[in-house]
Amino acid sequence: MTRIHNCFRVVSLGTVLALGGSLYAADDKPDKPAKADNTKMNKQDRADTAVTADQQKMNAADRELAQKVRKAITSDKSLSTYAHNVKVIARDGMVTLKGPVRTAEEKTAVEAKATEAAGTGKVTNELTIAPKKDKTS
Repeated sequence: MTRIHNCFRVVSLGTVLALGGSLYAADDKPDKPAKADNTKMNKQDRADTAVTADQQKMNAADRELAQKVRKAITSDKSLSTYAHNVKVIARDGMVTLKGPVRTAEEKTAVEAKATEAAGTGKVTNELTIAPKKDKTS
């Protein structure tokens, strides 16, 4: 009798685990997955004159400049995650900033931090303001 009881216990436990796992997986998926669409930005970066991250120079001076700008931006905890993740591209002592930020004020703040690190006239600001999230969708 103990053997049969243990058998039912194993089957029951297996069933609970299987059902519980599938219920958890079903609850883990959002109703409508968000669609990430960088098509517009990607088209901009295809232009022959576009400065892209792969053009970052690997000489010590440009690497240090990019690190200095990145540290100045990320150390400001009042900036959004968007601002902390902008692209910083240093080439021949010049810095290009690309990517979205949340507000016009953030755009100005990020540029100011880069200018402080790189110097006046050495920063090209190609930052964009991300559209606000629609709370109803």
